[in-house]
Amino acid sequence: MEYRRIGELEVSEVGLGCNNFGTRIDQERTDEVFAACLDTGINFFDTADVYGSGASEEMLGHAIKGHRDQVIVATKFGLRDVDPGLTGGNPEWVKRSVDRSLRRLDTDWIDLFQIHTPDSEVPERETLEALHELVTAGKVREIGCSNYDADQLDSAADVATQQSLTPYRTVQNRYSLLHREPESEVFEVCNAHNIRFLPFFPLESGLLTGKVGPDGPQPNTRLADWPQQRLDLFLNDHNLLVVERLTEWLKHRNRTLLELAFSWLLTRPEIPSVIAGATSADQVLANSVASGWQLTAVELAEVDDILSNSQA
Repeated sequence: MEYRRIGELEVSEVGLGCNNFGTRIDQERTDEVFAACLDTGINFFDTADVYGSGASEEMLGHAIKGHRDQVIVATKFGLRDVDPGLTGGNPEWVKRSVDRSLRRLDTDWIDLFQIHTPDSEVPERETLEALHELVTAGKVREIGCSNYDADQLDSAADVATQQSLTPYRTVQNRYSLLHREPESEVFEVCNAHNIRFLPFFPLESGLLTGKVGPDGPQPNTRLADWPQQRLDLFLNDHNLLVVERLTEWLKHRNRTLLELAFSWLLTRPEIPSVIAGATSADQVLANSVASGWQLTAVELAEVDDILSNSQA
């Protein structure tokens, strides 16, 4: 396992998304998944206060007991109702959220504390001031944001600089072989302000694992549990055609779609880690070894050609 930096944090190139904890898997299997992560060198765990209505944080907190100094814990806040009348970026919400997350995680600090979505009702300066206080108090080491567009990210960085506040070190947005929107503007802002980019849906909820064909997802997978309306957002004709052509291209290289999904993302210098969920030790192992392919310039160009010229 290789490691990259987020500010003062050193994180594994493959991280674990913990949204399955407390929903699809119980504490026993959570502990098994966590142990497999340690065995494979994964040290980066990303959760949120809304995952499992707090159960994800609680189960992760149980799993990391005795290993706290070995792991990097990231969580998110801002979607869960704390009190009527408060919105996600409200300073009071920020302070209450961190204390509740610390309690559920049973830890004295959070390595990366991220606002889950922008809050248009609260000035960014007020949110950043509250987060800066948490860093100063030692409750949080680094801060980040999620679902910010380029303008919001640029504005937040300017506010932090002008007010001498702790800046966002990360932004967590959707990005994958099938969803490349951040390339147009967000990456430019990241590079201008030294912000690292954490992609969510890197495997498009299983579509880029090789387990989904023209007839739909395999049984007992996440996509198989989704309502048709949401499924159609992923399993559209364009995405299925791209997957088909990438799969054919990979056959001649003895590589898998999973390997390409991880390794392609990690060619971006803005990306320190690819966070993907897992419900078993076997999935952890598969994810951990998928990042080792060093794509050549020729291979990257061929992949880009497939992505850019596949019209259903």
